[in-house]
Amino acid sequence: MNLTGIHHVTAISADAPLNHRFYVETMGMRMVKKTVNQDDTSAYHLFYADGAGSPGTDLTFFDWPASPARRGTNAIVRTALRVADDASLDWWRERLREAGITASPIRAINGRSAIDFEDPEGQRLTLLADGGAIPFVVWEKSPVPAEHQIRGLGPVTISVPKLERTEVVLTQLLGLKRISSYRDAGHATGEIHVFQIGEGGPAAELHVAVEPDAPQAREGAGGVHHLALRTPTFADYDAWAERLKAAGYPNSGKVDRFYFRSLYLREPNGILIEIATDEPGFSADEPAETMGETLSLPPFLEPKRAQIEAGLKPL
Repeated sequence: MNLTGIHHVTAISADAPLNHRFYVETMGMRMVKKTVNQDDTSAYHLFYADGAGSPGTDLTFFDWPASPARRGTNAIVRTALRVADDASLDWWRERLREAGITASPIRAINGRSAIDFEDPEGQRLTLLADGGAIPFVVWEKSPVPAEHQIRGLGPVTISVPKLERTEVVLTQLLGLKRISSYRDAGHATGEIHVFQIGEGGPAAELHVAVEPDAPQAREGAGGVHHLALRTPTFADYDAWAERLKAAGYPNSGKVDRFYFRSLYLREPNGILIEIATDEPGFSADEPAETMGETLSLPPFLEPKRAQIEAGLKPL
């Protein structure tokens, strides 16, 4: 029942049409699921991923009329997206410049080449070279050439004031392993600790920045709502539910999101972490060829389709 990597990251946008244009037209990601927040059906939940919506490739957004996030600690502070190599990073620096987005020069982050930038709402992102060894599915309709496409999620960075209690939850409860640490003035004021998820690698790391002097973050547009860790099967998921219950650790209990099954818990500083299954995936309710082209609703929301559609603005 090991966790195997980052499953998805869910962030917040206050402008769904702008968000859609940027991630599809500029970043070249496929919108594999156009649905709603199952706990707030007035809001879109948009999923951008590789050509197949593979687990570990999706960056998702809740569309909420929120004020801009306040940056600080006790929060998820940066999301990395993987590309193949330094040549892709050079290509992306020019593409982002043409789109009016400023990207940093190529630099090393914990031994890997990367560039930093922000989306139009201030979402902090990194493009990180993964060496091209991790499989992904090309999106044939992407405006980005196949060799430069986003290949999936890379390391996610969270910020906490102190490491100790967070480390206990990550290692003793969730089975992650602290493998190294580094300093990066471009990312955090303090030391950043690298936690390996499963077998590790650029798609299976959680980076924890220790920032005792940073202000308290406030959730909002341009910020991140939660991160999800991968568990492959429903059987693994059931085992995780039993593990959390046996440990007495507060959690949501089992939640069926239809496209995956979820468990939610907060680490000691309140950062929301989800455990999500790889199965059944985004083609559970529509053909893989046309995923994301129309509004999808899980079966329990389908009777409310007319009401839900009436409350959503066009993308």
